[in-house]
Amino acid sequence: MPMIARVLDRARLDFAAIDRIAVTVGPGSFTGLRVGIAAARGIALAAAKPAIGLSTLAAFAAPFIAADDTLPVVVAINARHDHVYLHVFGPGGRTLVAPRLVPLREALRVSTTGAPRITGTAANMLAVLWPAGERVPTSVEQRNAPNIDWVARLGAAATDTGVPPKPLYLRAPDAQPQEAAQLARR
Repeated sequence: MPMIARVLDRARLDFAAIDRIAVTVGPGSFTGLRVGIAAARGIALAAAKPAIGLSTLAAFAAPFIAADDTLPVVVAINARHDHVYLHVFGPGGRTLVAPRLVPLREALRVSTTGAPRITGTAANMLAVLWPAGERVPTSVEQRNAPNIDWVARLGAAATDTGVPPKPLYLRAPDAQPQEAAQLARR
């Protein structure tokens, strides 16, 4: 919240000057998603502006599709334990493989058509394991987060559905309650 306040202060804007609030909804860290989405929804409520939720995977892909929509784009986010959150876009930004959680080997199997551009937090993981004999990726751009300019552009272009953003969870949380350690209720 302090960073948002600093950005608005430097731009000499207040919340009333904003048309809508854009936020990435995942996949990503459970806590980070909940905090970010709650902040966006709170700001939207206080400013009486719509909040728009965007897939983190689409936000990673947007600059590549805008630069050249004829080549595939593979977005991979490290999900730990040799898994990635994956989304594969084809010509025109059309979804070829919908967002999902897959093992690295499965991500490689579905990503090797054409000479894709690979981006995301797991781009280098895929590139290192790229199968011999397959057309090499056109580019590999390891990124820690989507470009905020593209989040803003996608948010501005998105249709306001009137539904508040909700997290895009592609797997169950790692933390689970311990059933054996529960105390009896009185």
